[in-house]
Amino acid sequence: MSRLRRLVTEAQLPVDENFFEKIEQYKALLAKWNKIHNLTGAKTPDQIDDFILDAVTPITFLPPVTKAMDIGTGAGFPGMVLGIAMPNTRFTLVEPLAKRSSFLQFVKADLGLENVEVKGVRVEQLESAPYDLITSRAVTDTGMLLKLSEPFCVPGTLLLFYKGERVYDEVDESLDYRIIEAQNRHYLLIKR
Repeated sequence: MSRLRRLVTEAQLPVDENFFEKIEQYKALLAKWNKIHNLTGAKTPDQIDDFILDAVTPITFLPPVTKAMDIGTGAGFPGMVLGIAMPNTRFTLVEPLAKRSSFLQFVKADLGLENVEVKGVRVEQLESAPYDLITSRAVTDTGMLLKLSEPFCVPGTLLLFYKGERVYDEVDESLDYRIIEAQNRHYLLIKR
């Protein structure tokens, strides 16, 4: 049993066999591209497994959603991983760096991910459109993420921000939020 499969099983994440097949393809492509293009700081197989587990953990507490956007997807964390884990959700991955958006586009094509769309622009350049879920990891502080997300929010939109322990300093009581704590991560879930 692979380390990632063991971690996902121990965390009781509801993924199917197709997830493991596609995530192994993704990992192989990431390892290959990362050597040339330095797409992510995760270099070892264990670090990549940890990033994948971190990205996919929220499926344990997220409701079903139809349309999601990931701001600053980078090498695919969390947007691409969630797109693989949630095939019935349409994901828009927003990544302005050309080498990263090219990699995401290649992964989308190679894995046949029809539910994923890659936008190689800054989120501020996108036309306003409603989303059920907006995610972001390691992009900026919560206040700026709220501002960047505003054109894509409607009543009921969920914002899921992957944060560290300082998340408590970034939220105020005017927000309808909860914080889900995991081993090395705090997931900030805000309802608009």
